[in-house]
Amino acid sequence: MEYWKSLERLRVIMDELRENCPWDKKQTIQTLRKQTIEETYELADAIADEDWKGIKEELGDLLLHIVFYSRIGKEQNQFNLEDVIETVCNKLVARHPHIYGSVKVADEEEVKQNWEQIKMKEGKKSVLSGVPPSLPAIIKALRLQEKTKQVGFEWDDIGQVKEKVDEEIGELYEAVDAGKPDKIEEEFGDVLFALVNYARYANIDPELALEKTNKKFIRRFQHIEAKAKEIGKDLHDMTLAEMDALWNQAKEQES
Repeated sequence: MEYWKSLERLRVIMDELRENCPWDKKQTIQTLRKQTIEETYELADAIADEDWKGIKEELGDLLLHIVFYSRIGKEQNQFNLEDVIETVCNKLVARHPHIYGSVKVADEEEVKQNWEQIKMKEGKKSVLSGVPPSLPAIIKALRLQEKTKQVGFEWDDIGQVKEKVDEEIGELYEAVDAGKPDKIEEEFGDVLFALVNYARYANIDPELALEKTNKKFIRRFQHIEAKAKEIGKDLHDMTLAEMDALWNQAKEQES
C-alpha cells in the first residue's frame, strides 16, 4: 500500500475517534503533552536497544500524536496536517541550499554551520534558541555545545578538553573539602558539563552511554537479588562483601 494511502487511513481513523470516542473527544494539546513525552522516551528506549520492531511501533505512536495534534489544530482554526507537512518541507528546502540551491559545502560540518546561519537569518536571536528548555540536562548540555561549535566556540583538540575535565574535578574536590554545599553542586555541574564535552570529542553519545550503564547496573543488581533469593538470604542481612562477590559473578557471566 502506498504510504499516502496509509496516512490518509490514519487520518480518517483519527477523525472517527475524535468524533465518536469519549476519551478522544476530551483530549486537548495539554492533556496529550505528557503522553507525547512518554511516547518519545519509549521510542528512545527502543532505539537504545536497537529493537527494530519496537522502533516501528513507537514511531507509529508518535505519528498518531502528530495527526492528533493536527486534528485539534484544525478544530481551532490554527493549522491542519497538510500545513504541518508543508511547513517542514519548506524548512528543509530552505535550510539545504547545497541541495536545492547553488551553495557548495565541503562536509557535514559546513552543512551544520550553514544551518545555524540560515536559522539566524530567519529571526533567531541566539544560536542557542533552538535548544528546548525542557530537554533533559545531559542532552541539553550536548546540544548547547554542538550549537556553539558551529560559530567557532570550540577547543582545538580532545587533549584540551581532558585538561578542562581534570581542572573541574580538582575544583570539585576542593569544594568538597571546604564543605560548601552550594559550591559543591556548582562544581559537580561543571564536571558533568566538561565530561559531556569530552564524550562529544570522543564521538560518544553521553546520554546513550549513561543509559547503557544504567541498564548494566540494573542487570547486575537484579542478579544479586536473584542469587540472594536462591540461597535464602535477605539483602538487608548480607554484607557488602557478599553482595560485591555476586556483582563480580554477574560481571564474569556477561564477559
